[in-house]
Amino acid sequence: MTLVSALTLAFPLFALLGSSLAIAVGLCLFRLLWRFLGIGAGAVWRGLGPWQAGRPDQRVPAVGGGDPAHLAYWWRQLRVDAVSAAGYGMRVIWTAFRDPWMERFVRNLFHGRRPSGVRGSSPASRFVLAVCFGPGFALGALLSVVLATVVLGLVHAVFAVLLGLVWLGCAAAVPVLRGVERGWLLARGVRVKCPYPGCYRPVPLAVHRCPNCRAEHRALRPGRYGVLWHACACGHLLPTTRLAGRGKLTALCPHCTRPLPETAGTTRVVHAPLVGGTSSGKTMLMAAMVEGLHAWARRGDLTVEYASAEDRRTAVDLGQELKQTGWAHATTGGQPRALMLTVTRGRRRRLLYLYDPMGESVSDAERVRAQRYLAHADGVVLVADVLADPKVRGRLSADDARRAGAARPSAQGPWETYQRLIGELSALTGRRGRLSVAAVVTKRDVLDQLTSLPVAGARIDTWLAEIGLGGLVRALGHDFRSARYWAVSAHAATGTGPLEPEQRRAAEPVLWLLAASGLRTGALIGPGGGAGGKERGTRPRGGEREKRYSPA
Repeated sequence: MTLVSALTLAFPLFALLGSSLAIAVGLCLFRLLWRFLGIGAGAVWRGLGPWQAGRPDQRVPAVGGGDPAHLAYWWRQLRVDAVSAAGYGMRVIWTAFRDPWMERFVRNLFHGRRPSGVRGSSPASRFVLAVCFGPGFALGALLSVVLATVVLGLVHAVFAVLLGLVWLGCAAAVPVLRGVERGWLLARGVRVKCPYPGCYRPVPLAVHRCPNCRAEHRALRPGRYGVLWHACACGHLLPTTRLAGRGKLTALCPHCTRPLPETAGTTRVVHAPLVGGTSSGKTMLMAAMVEGLHAWARRGDLTVEYASAEDRRTAVDLGQELKQTGWAHATTGGQPRALMLTVTRGRRRRLLYLYDPMGESVSDAERVRAQRYLAHADGVVLVADVLADPKVRGRLSADDARRAGAARPSAQGPWETYQRLIGELSALTGRRGRLSVAAVVTKRDVLDQLTSLPVAGARIDTWLAEIGLGGLVRALGHDFRSARYWAVSAHAATGTGPLEPEQRRAAEPVLWLLAASGLRTGALIGPGGGAGGKERGTRPRGGEREKRYSPA
């Protein structure tokens, strides 16, 4: 067979192949490729649904078991939606390739029918449909679906990179926001402790209550439930940081589920327990301290607020009791609940916890050990009823002894109280040497009437040594970072017709302890009002001699 005859025979075959290829390329570039891409893109869009709120979605996990909040979209659902939508788009493209293109259109062409299924009008038309258009449509559909799959895959790859960057951004924002908030708390010295008896435990993260459905969220911070907000099961959005407004939500102790004050998570807490024997005057002294803080506030030197309505009610009830009877009933009921006040001076603020335990709580080492709040003490107010000391009582005349007995002296002297306190305090806090102690001699109105004792002047530490309690003064100076002394008449500062100067003086021990925490209240108590050094004496303001107090 010659070359010419071979080419003559092969020409129809090349013509058929060329026509099929031209049909395939034209069909791919001008119709099917874009149609398959449109089908795939539409399927991806539908796969991201449902777009109607409230419709069920099997891919969405139920509300988290650890917290009544929906998991954040970026945590898991972002990946689930992306994978499921991309896979659905690919499946829809290949499904459209099989049916209707291969199983209907191409099959009809190979059988001499039009794509719609209408049979060709003549044998020649049926031949052309089967030989030219059938292979062309099959090849064009195959090229279109492959190219559409590649293009859509590339788009998915770029989209996956962008989603990965979004996920990494959210994941990186979680430790950053937590670290910033933690650093802010450490810089301000904010360490939240539960103020309620039987608990007194640290609160690294409070339980926050949803204002809409009252559900309790135990992990309301940046994390898998959300970076800036958590979506409660009821749909309400809750801020995860204090900057976003988390402090406005009701906070509960995670251990005892009792409410915490609003400022607990944003304000440094100063724990100041009052330690003294039964009937030493702790409760009246605490009432005098509270009244004294308000007296300083009336002068414009401070801003004092009760931390909660319960604290206000407690203080009001105590004030009414003192006005009616002149005495405060002995503290009962086991471990004390802290009386909480926020004290502000300038731009600084402190949350003050005042503990008024039973006098029996320091009657032996085991009871002292049970006072778990002592582990958080920033300073101690030692309430010294010197009339309870045997050495002091031995120096009194008969008339003075009767006056001292009418003052209801404590069954336990200040030296005994200190001895039972100091060992257990060191074991509980582990930092006794870094604490400050404010020693407050109570019942000064009675002491001023006793002729058997020297007058309590400006140097209360020297006066204590003169009446036989020098050992206590030396022990306080040795065991604590700093010590300072006051003599106060709680009767003169509370009840009916209180003396405002004595109220302000009663608050000085608390102001001194607050000054040790960085609040600028040292200037209110005169020279030496700061926390530094081994201060053991009180000094009169402005160089004036200290005045004696009239009996209340």
